[in-house]
Amino acid sequence: MPSSPMTKLVPLPVFKPDLYERAWQSIPHPTLPLLATAHQKSVTVFSLSTLSSHSSLTNGHERSVRSTTWKPNLPPHKLCLVTGSFDSTAGLWRWDDQDTGGGGALEVEIKDEKDEKDWELIVVLDGHDSEIKCVSFSPGGQYLATCSRDKSVWIWEDVGANESDDEWETVAVLNEHDGDVKAVAWCPETNRSGRGRYSNDVLASASYDNTVRIWREDGDGEWVCVAVLEGHDGTVWGLQWEPRPQGQGFPRLMTWSADQSVRIWSLQEEEEMEEAAPQHAWGGLSGVPSTMRRSPKEDWVCAAILPKAHTRDVYAATWSADSGMVASTSSDGIIALYREEEEAETNDTADDEAAAELDGDVPMTNGHPKKEPEASRRWKVVSSTPNAHGPYEINHVTWCKRYDQGCPPEKRGIEEMLVSTGDDGIVRPWQVV
Repeated sequence: MPSSPMTKLVPLPVFKPDLYERAWQSIPHPTLPLLATAHQKSVTVFSLSTLSSHSSLTNGHERSVRSTTWKPNLPPHKLCLVTGSFDSTAGLWRWDDQDTGGGGALEVEIKDEKDEKDWELIVVLDGHDSEIKCVSFSPGGQYLATCSRDKSVWIWEDVGANESDDEWETVAVLNEHDGDVKAVAWCPETNRSGRGRYSNDVLASASYDNTVRIWREDGDGEWVCVAVLEGHDGTVWGLQWEPRPQGQGFPRLMTWSADQSVRIWSLQEEEEMEEAAPQHAWGGLSGVPSTMRRSPKEDWVCAAILPKAHTRDVYAATWSADSGMVASTSSDGIIALYREEEEAETNDTADDEAAAELDGDVPMTNGHPKKEPEASRRWKVVSSTPNAHGPYEINHVTWCKRYDQGCPPEKRGIEEMLVSTGDDGIVRPWQVV
């Protein structure tokens, strides 16, 4: 098979101003040209159009803001961010500008410090006993998940009558992890079918106990752990669901760890069992005694271990919804790019798989048994950029759309770039060429 074309990262002009202090992560808005970067006790929102500061969220937390997330499905003139802090609280912030209509002012810097149209801390969610490590909204925005050093995951529900009515209540406290919970992520909405015995909302959590847990809501409104993913030999630093699954299969899950690896997990879907036993559907559990209910367990398998590209802890990884490429970064200062490729099956499949295991390039089948002569898929490292932030550690990397002047007008909002965030306080965009 011909070799993959050369891929490399080309640095673009960095976001201004430099933050001059450790920055933890940068999160792009789901639809608008905005990027929120968490650092110290605040969040700086950058414009992706000007690559400069748009606004800031300050004076809301007593300790560093470790994580932030945008609330989805709001009108363009309404913004909502949730911040998770080492002070053990989560803050819900709003920015509202009715005059912008389609959100034009959201693309330019707010220069007047006395501008009344600025971020306002509306609600403080407290209950955790220690540092909040991560915050994440469900795809519809109804639920917010927070996780903490106190080994728990909290699920909060928006019970307000409308989008501006900020009333939140705790609907679940999940305490099954044996270590600090480092990250949480909600499964994206998909067109998947045949999952009638589960709720639509699926949450995954990663922990210092080296495991990942999958959570779903049962027919009685209780959140239960349906799977424990074991295989990492160190802290699982983070996770991300496959943003755009191929075919009808359930979205895969990507995890990364202190064991220097990135793994892909797949759900073994039991379609025949579901059809043969509809009485076990989640929706029909409420009238069945708990002693007679089927255990709500799922079978998840590690379908791939990406080729080794790092020599130290993998701190972050990101999966592109457009290209399907994965980027990862580590305390070794390297940004690695991976691409999933198809390879035709041959009579030497067993030998190929044995050889692949030796170099860490494991074939994957998306959680389904192989059917001859089906092609297999393998992950390849296509680029490795050392010292991406000089001598400083890189804490986060994410894909986002380009809107800057250096991007051809016809590609703005379409072409992707990679954004890395590090201990040097620099938010650095990269073009993939």
